[in-house]
This record gives sequence, structure tokens and C-alpha cells, in this order.
Amino acid sequence: MVSLKTARDLALTFEGAVEQPHFEKPSFRVKKKIFMTLNEPKNIACIKLPEIEQDIFCTIDANVIYPVPNKWGKQGWTFVNLKLIKKELFVEVLTAAYSHVAGKKRAKDKAEAKAKIKNL
Repeated sequence: MVSLKTARDLALTFEGAVEQPHFEKPSFRVKKKIFMTLNEPKNIACIKLPEIEQDIFCTIDANVIYPVPNKWGKQGWTFVNLKLIKKELFVEVLTAAYSHVAGKKRAKDKAEAKAKIKNL
């Protein structure tokens, strides 16, 4: 399980990440682009993934990680059930989303995220 606080804290550990409102939900952005929003009442994160990584992550457990229904899901938007996901897997998914949106090399982001997870 990943708490809302942990999801928020992890998102803000990435370089240049900021939290801003997006309609009635908190969003996390880099370079003015959203890589995650939180649906706090439902304990669900909505994360922007590249299509290939969305396909891979969604095969792990369809109750935990699944595409947003409709055209948004086809664009990579993916729901993550924070009540069911393990912290290590959430870091992997979040790192993929941040790296995709930020246009950064993922290896460096992944190493930094793993180091930061130990402190949360």
C-alpha cells in the first residue's frame, strides 16, 4: 500500500517537479506537463505512461494498474490503485511517468528514486 502522503512525497522528489491544482485534484508536473494526478477520495493515482510501458505494467495485476477507460487510456493515462500497489512497484511506475514527461534518461531517474525511497 502507498499512502497519499507517500505518493505526493515521492512525486515531489523528482527534479523540477511541482504540485498544482488540476480542476479539483492535485497534479504533479514537470516542465508544465502533468505526470500524475491524485484522486484522494478513491486513493487512486492517474499516471501518464508511454504506451509500451503501460502495456507492461498493466499485465502485472489488472486490479492494481489499469488503463483509464476511453481515449485517455489509449494516450497512456493509467490508473494505479494506491491501496493495493507495493511501494517499490509504485516507484517504478512513477519514475517511468516522470521520465517520459520530462524527457529524461530513465536510468539516472530510477537510481535516484531508489535512493530516495529509503528515506520515505
